[in-house]
Amino acid sequence: MSKKLIRFDWAVKKLLRNKANFVVLEGFLSELLFDTIRIDKILESEANQTTNDDKYNRVDILTQNSKGELVIIEIQSTYEIDYFHRMVYGTSKILSEHLDLGQPYSNIKKIISINVVYFDLGQGKDYIYKGKTSFEGMHQKDILQLSSQQKMTFAKQNVADIFPEYHIIKVNQFNDIAKDTLDEWIYFLKNSEVKDEFKAKGLTEAKDVLDIMRLDKEQQYGYNRYLDSLHLKASEALSLKIEEEEKVRKDEKYEIAKNLIVLGLDDATITKGTGLTLAEIESLRHQK
Repeated sequence: MSKKLIRFDWAVKKLLRNKANFVVLEGFLSELLFDTIRIDKILESEANQTTNDDKYNRVDILTQNSKGELVIIEIQSTYEIDYFHRMVYGTSKILSEHLDLGQPYSNIKKIISINVVYFDLGQGKDYIYKGKTSFEGMHQKDILQLSSQQKMTFAKQNVADIFPEYHIIKVNQFNDIAKDTLDEWIYFLKNSEVKDEFKAKGLTEAKDVLDIMRLDKEQQYGYNRYLDSLHLKASEALSLKIEEEEKVRKDEKYEIAKNLIVLGLDDATITKGTGLTLAEIESLRHQK
């Protein structure tokens, strides 16, 4: 029978940076990227900060794999309307940090940005999205390719292999039915549980490494405080989202009322049709 484990987002900050526990992260990355990933080291970055109010607190963990590629793993638990912009900022910041002055641009490392979000980001039916940069001809509709010399020089096959690559996992949109080993990881990200029949890379080790009972008293206290903060942030984010939606609905009602005023309808009819007060309708008439 499966049991509740430590949440992945907290573990990334506190436990999985330890080299002895790299196997868990390596398993996650291998399943997501359909490759055998080996983490060379955890890199220090201005973005790897722990203060909540720091503008540069944009990356939960930055790793370098055995191919020399930089892999960002970022986890966001509460609603952020500008999260797409945050993703762009994160990759741009890492790019600038890892190219020294005087180095040729060809030294820029490939960046893979992995974003695990626990809210509804954008609009879409899937729960895993992947984004790459490609260039399409305006007239011929062909995809711009690297030349033979560029392929040899950069050891890349496609233009998209040079640019940052983005992965978005919309955890809450997953339906809890694990059809493959990657789904098993998504199930764990959502439920903090590993079923006995799961076979995905890294999850067997996760059952041991992320056992809550292994935490000492100080760690347990910190973990419980983290859970409390998530509940508080979720409530605040929900209130903000409701306020935004109510404002949009209010604006729509105002537009409808303005159109009805133009058509010559009386205040009582407009009130009944829009739910606005007589005072609000009178104000709109004065604006007109």
